[in-house]
Amino acid sequence: MSIHDHNSCPGHGCEGLCCLELKDVGVSMGGQELLRSISLHLHCGEIVALIGPNGAGKSTLFKTILGQLPHSGDLQFHRSDGKRSRPIIGYVPQSPAFDRGDPVSVLDFLSAAIADWPVFLPIPGKLRRQVGLCLERTHAQGLLDKRIGALSGGELQRVLMALALEPLPHILILDEPLSGVDVEGERQLLDMLDELRKTYDLSILLSTHDFATLEGYADKVILLKNTVLKQGSPTQVLGSPEFQDVFHLRMGREGL
Repeated sequence: MSIHDHNSCPGHGCEGLCCLELKDVGVSMGGQELLRSISLHLHCGEIVALIGPNGAGKSTLFKTILGQLPHSGDLQFHRSDGKRSRPIIGYVPQSPAFDRGDPVSVLDFLSAAIADWPVFLPIPGKLRRQVGLCLERTHAQGLLDKRIGALSGGELQRVLMALALEPLPHILILDEPLSGVDVEGERQLLDMLDELRKTYDLSILLSTHDFATLEGYADKVILLKNTVLKQGSPTQVLGSPEFQDVFHLRMGREGL
């Protein structure tokens, strides 16, 4: 089934709000069950962290939401304005590799991606201004003429997020955005995500292994291991027996 539009979420306390709702979603490939009975809500303006061990199905879940994998169950997008259209989803993949010696600039890269402009042609001023405005959303306008291969991990994430925000999506999905980013870069990226969700009322779904940051930024945490083992506030999930069983870590008491 595909993502559908509805005006409310009857029976789930979501009336008048926009959200992505998954109901009993499953994914199987080659006779192997990759995801089973996934049910969750992702509300607009909310940051949701998806955690789980390697091979737990996090990337599979992202691809399912993006419409790249067939699935059982139902995905529904509920809009508060009553408009009937598919949600726009922005996606940032995990740590794409660029050749450090690549001469392509951030301007070249985004111009090709946004407007399909050939990198070997001079870029017109109008397109340069459009790319600059995209980068302003992630406070990355100073990177416009920098070589993309010379960017730090945090700088590259800002550029990729700027691309994922053009056009402005309803849902932003980030696969391990903190991977390869130093501590200061992590803080800046998380602050920026908090700003983006408030400014644009975005639903943000990200996967991470950095559990220490969750209580400061995530509204909800979902513990996944092929199915949802636990979901709730960071305190509830990180302090749960399910979290301890999966990661063999004790990070506090389970919240009530």
